[in-house]
Amino acid sequence: MLTEVYRRLFDAFGPQHWWPGESPFEVIVGAVLTQNTSWKNVERAIGKLREADLLEPHALLQVPLEELEELIRAAGYFRVKARRLRNFLEFFIDRYDGSIEAMSGTSLPELREELLAINGIGPETADSILLYAVGRPIFVVDAYTHRVFARHGWIGFDADYHQIQDYVQGELPQDAPRYNEFHGLLVRLGKNYCVKTNPKCEECPLRELLPNGGPLEPD
Repeated sequence: MLTEVYRRLFDAFGPQHWWPGESPFEVIVGAVLTQNTSWKNVERAIGKLREADLLEPHALLQVPLEELEELIRAAGYFRVKARRLRNFLEFFIDRYDGSIEAMSGTSLPELREELLAINGIGPETADSILLYAVGRPIFVVDAYTHRVFARHGWIGFDADYHQIQDYVQGELPQDAPRYNEFHGLLVRLGKNYCVKTNPKCEECPLRELLPNGGPLEPD
């Protein structure tokens, strides 16, 4: 089923070039900052860090916490996110000297466990780092994925993160570029068609895959 879903979305939208970022480290910063906010706000915050020449792990860790909070204020929840970013930076430098290449030498299961052990790093953020910054074959689940899959009846509305991830990884080959593209395509679909209210099902590339009665909704 998901091979067909992927084909339809790719034919409709083409390559998405997702995740936005000029370097793997910038992708990591974006993954931490994008929690509970729009990407437009994250871009503003990253722009401030870029203007200050701080998109380098050692330099960013040296920034006083209050100054970091102000730099990323546009991303929302800036005090919480500054501490989460600081937690990641301390881990990244202590364990890998701030090197993506060094971090890439750790196995996927071990590295994922390490990331999840960082205070403030949950599954979606950890997997975004693994897939988009480190290039590991793990699928990132987000609210768009859950909504699209549940409305089509491929998962239950009560399915959790790991159930959805297992479903995708069981249907598609273990391939980082494929997972990358599929996530980007689902984000595009969720933003433009499978919106939270009044979904645009008649215009959707997946309209023929809906249940006969139309999109499912939670009880």
